[in-house]
Amino acid sequence: MKLERRHAVLLLAVALWNVVTFGNFAKNLYSAYESGEERATGYWVAHTVLIVVNVAIAAVLGSLGWRALRSTSRE
Repeated sequence: MKLERRHAVLLLAVALWNVVTFGNFAKNLYSAYESGEERATGYWVAHTVLIVVNVAIAAVLGSLGWRALRSTSRE
């Protein structure tokens, strides 16, 4: 499969969207934790894992998008 420039831009946009939205989610989650919000430990663990996984997905998509963008600019 050959990725075109528009695919690369889409991958980069989705990666950026994940970083922005889950960065905001992490900030809000940390604020709730710091304010002493009463939640079960599983809540904090599950949401932290969700944030880490989505940032990792963003890193993979960003890497693929960046490589695709560089390869399309060389052609």
